[in-house]
Amino acid sequence: MLYLAEVQKQKGGLLGGNSKTELKLLACQRTDQNWSPVSEEIIPAEEASKLNDGALVLVEVNPNRQVQRLQEAGRPLVNILQNFSRQLEKYKLKEDEIDQWKESLTFQAQELNRREMDMEVRLEQLHNMEEEFQRLETQQQEVETSREKIEQLQAEIDRNRQELEGAWEHLRGEQRRLEERLQEGGVLDATQSQKMSELLERLSSRVAPIEILREHLHAAQEIVEKQQATLNPHWEKFQQEKTTAQEKQQEVEKLEKTVSDRQNEWQQAQHILEQQTAQLKVNTAAIASKQELMQILKQQLQSQDELYQQLYAVAATSGGGLPGQQIDVQALENMPLAELQKTIQDLSEKLEIDSSFVHDQEQELTYKQQTIEQLKQKISQASGQDVSNLQEELADEQDLYQMLNETLVGQRRNLLMRQKLIKQHQNILLKRQGQAVANSDQENNIDFSPILSQLENQRQQQSQELQKLEREVEQMQAALELDHGMIDNQTHNIQEQQQELKTMEENLRSLQKASAECWGRVNLYQEALQPIQDRLDEIKQKLQSIGESLGQIQETSDHQLQTITEIRHTIGGLLSQPELLAS
Repeated sequence: MLYLAEVQKQKGGLLGGNSKTELKLLACQRTDQNWSPVSEEIIPAEEASKLNDGALVLVEVNPNRQVQRLQEAGRPLVNILQNFSRQLEKYKLKEDEIDQWKESLTFQAQELNRREMDMEVRLEQLHNMEEEFQRLETQQQEVETSREKIEQLQAEIDRNRQELEGAWEHLRGEQRRLEERLQEGGVLDATQSQKMSELLERLSSRVAPIEILREHLHAAQEIVEKQQATLNPHWEKFQQEKTTAQEKQQEVEKLEKTVSDRQNEWQQAQHILEQQTAQLKVNTAAIASKQELMQILKQQLQSQDELYQQLYAVAATSGGGLPGQQIDVQALENMPLAELQKTIQDLSEKLEIDSSFVHDQEQELTYKQQTIEQLKQKISQASGQDVSNLQEELADEQDLYQMLNETLVGQRRNLLMRQKLIKQHQNILLKRQGQAVANSDQENNIDFSPILSQLENQRQQQSQELQKLEREVEQMQAALELDHGMIDNQTHNIQEQQQELKTMEENLRSLQKASAECWGRVNLYQEALQPIQDRLDEIKQKLQSIGESLGQIQETSDHQLQTITEIRHTIGGLLSQPELLAS
């Protein structure tokens, strides 16, 4: 199992002898991305004696609590922290998405509540309108009843008028016969006188009951006025609704103009953004081409590094000269044998530690390469947003691989130099001990220094070109980031404008709907009230006509009574018998 541990060195005795090295276990790896703290357990580890006190290491421990493999924890901890940072970024993005979903759901819930309240208000309005229409129907029925009564009264008046006209026609006939008799010089006999008296009496009794008719007429007029008084509040409400509908119609027209202007502004901003986005794509393509050139230079540098390492290894193994490697042979020959052996031992131990560390780094480099290949395979199978996420992760892994590989170049070179240095020390020791020294390294002694120096110069030139290109790319990327920032700001502004425009369009639709509802109520009121008002006006006209007819009938009745009285006096003067006068 893999642990994160701290190196602890304890010195024994007054002179510091018998020191021992221990490891204090701090955390244990459960999975690739999961570490958990452990109880502070201390295990012996002489393998870490060359490390400093307090250094952090990664150690593999078997079930018997024995150290199997040990490496410094610097680079792995950096990788763990980088992975942790990426995970935190992913979690933060997920949290932002969750917050956006929460805000969206909250907005939808508020919108549903608002619409539900609007529906309740509209249902209440419809209920009130139904009640008003029921009252209007009741009033309409009352108006119809009044109309029927007025028609009955009109029919009764017409019937009385016809009867009166018939009686008057009969009276005029008798009056003509009477005048004819008078012209002939005759007088009325008793039978004729009795008949004339009966006719006059019947004519007097046929005079229309004007007062009763007037009472009925006033009652009908009062009913009509009550109906009109009941309709007046509805007409006032109709005028209010009409005024409100006109105001809303004006608001709709004003908002329509505002929405049209905002749409034009948004379209212009969208067009400018599209042009800037196209230019950004061109700049991005230019950066991509320079980055490809950088990648080619990096590959060339890597190939030169490999060639340099191979030549360096050949020079080291063949005994040829190595650049930068010089030893003081005279000082080593004068050095005491014990000290020389101790120096060789220390160099060998240090070489072993460095070799182990380089080996671990080589394994880590191999793991990184495997991870890169796995990510490339995942990218080939992924789609959508996963591709961009995997590409970002692949870029990070490639950067780590390149940085680790560049670090290992110098470390490999140092190992070769250390191996050559130890071999030179060992040869001097063998000479001083009187032992034979193998001459295989000196048989084909070739000086590789000029070639290595030339390769180094080429590497430096290409490295300078690469650095220059990297600076150009950095400048272009900085400008590109500024363009990205501007485009992001403009995109954000356009989104805000679009959202504002969407809100205004929703408000416009709501206002149009409210205006249509107002006009609907206005039309409905007018359709319901106008026929009732027309009938009331018709009834008023008929009542007015009836009133005028009653005035005429009253005048006619008075004239009739006066005429009847005059006829009675005339007949009384013509009667030959006194008893007829009493009739």
